[in-house]
Amino acid sequence: MVTDAEECYNTALTLCPSHADSLNNLANIKREQGFIEEATRLYLKALEVFPEFAAAHSNLASVLQQQGKLPEALMHYKEAIRIQPSFADAYSNMGNTLKEMQDVQGALQCYQRAIAINPSFADAHSNLASIHKDSGNIPDAIQSYRTALRLKPEFPDAYCNLVHCLQIICDWGDYEERMEKLVRIVQDQLDKNRLPSVHPHHSMLYPLTHEQRKQIAARHAAMCTEKITILHQLPYNFSRSLEGQRLRIGYVSSDFGNHPTSHLMQSVPGFHNRNNVEIFCYALSPDDGTTFRSNISRKSEHFVDLSAVTCNGKAADRIHMDGIHILVNMNGYTKGARNEIFALRPAPIQVMWLGYPGSSGASYMDYIVTDKVTSPLEYSDHYSEKLAYMPHTYFIGDHRQMFPHLTERVLLQDKNKVASGEVSDNVAVINAPDLAPILKHTEVKEIREIVNATSLTDPSTTHPVTISYKVAELTTTNPIENMIRSGQVQTTVNGLVVQNGLATTQTNNKAATGEEVPQSILITTRQQYGLPDDAIIYCNFNQLYKIDPPTIRSWVNILNRVPNGVLWLLRFPAVGETNILSTALSMGLAPGRIIFSNVAAKEEHVRRGQLSDVCLDTPLCNGHTTSMDVLWAGTPVVTMPAETLASRVAASQLTTLGSPELIATSRQQYEDIAVRLGNDKDYLKRIRATVWKGRTESTLFDVSNYASELEWLFYKMWERFGRGEEPYHITVADMSK
Repeated sequence: MVTDAEECYNTALTLCPSHADSLNNLANIKREQGFIEEATRLYLKALEVFPEFAAAHSNLASVLQQQGKLPEALMHYKEAIRIQPSFADAYSNMGNTLKEMQDVQGALQCYQRAIAINPSFADAHSNLASIHKDSGNIPDAIQSYRTALRLKPEFPDAYCNLVHCLQIICDWGDYEERMEKLVRIVQDQLDKNRLPSVHPHHSMLYPLTHEQRKQIAARHAAMCTEKITILHQLPYNFSRSLEGQRLRIGYVSSDFGNHPTSHLMQSVPGFHNRNNVEIFCYALSPDDGTTFRSNISRKSEHFVDLSAVTCNGKAADRIHMDGIHILVNMNGYTKGARNEIFALRPAPIQVMWLGYPGSSGASYMDYIVTDKVTSPLEYSDHYSEKLAYMPHTYFIGDHRQMFPHLTERVLLQDKNKVASGEVSDNVAVINAPDLAPILKHTEVKEIREIVNATSLTDPSTTHPVTISYKVAELTTTNPIENMIRSGQVQTTVNGLVVQNGLATTQTNNKAATGEEVPQSILITTRQQYGLPDDAIIYCNFNQLYKIDPPTIRSWVNILNRVPNGVLWLLRFPAVGETNILSTALSMGLAPGRIIFSNVAAKEEHVRRGQLSDVCLDTPLCNGHTTSMDVLWAGTPVVTMPAETLASRVAASQLTTLGSPELIATSRQQYEDIAVRLGNDKDYLKRIRATVWKGRTESTLFDVSNYASELEWLFYKMWERFGRGEEPYHITVADMSK
């Protein structure tokens, strides 16, 4: 039928070349066929004939938006609305353009205006929902998506986004039915070669096959390739010889600023060996004024802000002009990504690294930096890229540089409890960049004990471990307890000023965000968070969307087997709290066994992890940065890897840390490990001592070593390219070659 319609419009234009409706309709067909430039030419011709043609202005704006020409698109949407003030479609689509231009308020007004004109406009309701969702207003997003689906029941985008919103707030009603329908929608879209309604970054949350996940990513990669075709750029030429140069590495990211990615890697550029590599960092976002941004800028040999270079072709030209040998994609499909730059292939080798927990599905990405635990070779078909293994974990954290005051600690106890032998390493903790004043002004004892705990994997063997604590004995802890109870910023103990650990945002904002090391003596206690002093505290500080029904079932089982166990979660978001509590109650968990806290600034977030006994990982999608945070705090993480990259990161971290016995191979074993840690005090002490020691003695937080190993990996990639060979998996065995 499309062919017949195209023939009719061509016939009409043969008879009357200036027939505006036929030009517009033929352009619509060309756009559907993917001939964007031809469609653009026809829309412009229609407007040349009839400048007051509102539909043609709106359609032209749509294809301009598709090409990334947002200011021009906005101009034509405004023209369409000027001509036809009740043009609801134009308002809704203009909202999409404004949203892409980061004008959230303008987009919101456009969607609301479209709905006011046409209350039955399902697409506008769905677009309005997306603004609420991106702003964190999940209840309003859910309401708008449901309105859109009531108006248009067969609306895949609205349905899949609704499912994601419900996942965010842990609303698990009809969970199985939702998952089944979502999988059917995705498969139908893939079969019809349409862009799936599930975003690549969300695909790990659903029971999709690995092939479906890879295809979802591939469709998004193909969309980037389509966008660059209009640039008509010739392929870049590359030399296969370094010609005496150092290897030039280009890191590309929109997250050089106050973002978890920078919290992880901000020191990597500075630890690279400038005798071996020349480092370029390309920022896709403007300077946010933080120390994270200035650190990366200062430590990179070259720092280039591409945020104002909105044309992807020009950005790619700049990268090629810099002679980059290996271009590193740190965004994948996260917010702020500009994968079109990589689709233009400005560098001979292009690599995925760190910022995105999955495959790009893109033919223009050659390697993904990973490791043998995160991405075993038997799972290589889950990736479009070749696997490039780091010798240890591919993950890294800058905690040693950001939070050196957490390297050591002094436990806070009153003398009566110490005398009775009651010493806990995570009820009240003192941290400071320099412990000398504490040692000078308080009576600090070093307490040693030897614990013998049997191995979980081999009950016939025991592992004696010597544990040492520094304990500050106070005649009374009343001044500290009063400070916390009354919300005071600080108090004086034995002539020493100590700060309430909840008050860092009031005293030094840069220390609170992790941009500076706190100079105060910080007190962190369970009392501050309403946690029982005598309980086994299990924690999980991830966003709540990573929890699924099987995980909450396991957590309830664990708590029911550990009588004094409590689970500590975050209001991340706050609206998820009620759903989790009601679900746990329906599963047979007594009230009061789950305690929620608010999300905290970065430094407090990491520091308060010291108060927990054990972190229970989310098997669906692990805590990646979050697991590094709690491990740096000395808290063991129990994990259960599946097959996706996102589900295996914590296992990789624990392997590098030297704590493989915390890695379960089944859900039952996951529960059993957690239960034993809760009920066997000696075993818990041994594991906690192992983790505490491993933080500083393993390579997990050693950025200097990591940068060196990453350089080795980059050189292995270049050696293959230099020999004229196609990319292939690089394993640890290659290190000796």
